[in-house]
Parts: sequence; structure tokens; C-alpha cells
Amino acid sequence: MTPKTLTMAERIQQARQLIQQARELPIPEELGRLDVYYIARIRQLTQQAKDLVKFIPYTPSATPEIKKEVENLLKEADATARELLHGSHSD
Repeated sequence: MTPKTLTMAERIQQARQLIQQARELPIPEELGRLDVYYIARIRQLTQQAKDLVKFIPYTPSATPEIKKEVENLLKEADATARELLHGSHSD
């Protein structure tokens, strides 16, 4: 049985969910943001989100609106990783 191919909308939705999962991960108490497992999980979730959508702009059926949404989502994934791993400006 072959796996179901995801639509662009499903890929975008799943990418947003992965970014949200990264944001919801609790910062470990003992080592904080320096915890290797925390760093790896944040990077894994944000990379999975980017991987889901990175080729959408190259598909012929992608509208300019979808391409812009993907561009923003890729930026959001990078910003989320930076914010969670290095702290926000308010820290």
C-alpha cells in the first residue's frame, strides 16, 4: 500500500502544527536551552516543518498566495528555532 500524497494545504497545516509543537516544548529545568535533547528536538521539529513545504513554490499549481504563505512559513520556522534556542529579546 502506498502512502497518501499530501496536498499543499495539508503540508502547510502540518508544518504549522510542527512549529507549534516546538513552541510548546518545555525548557528543561536543569540545563535550560543548553540541553542537547531539547536543542535536537527543536531543530528536528522546525526542520520537518520546512521539509514539508520547501518544494511547494516550485510546483506549477502553486498560486502566488500559496508561495507567499510558504515563504512566510519558512521564515517563521527559522525564527522559531532562533527564538527557542537563543532566547527572545525579552529574556
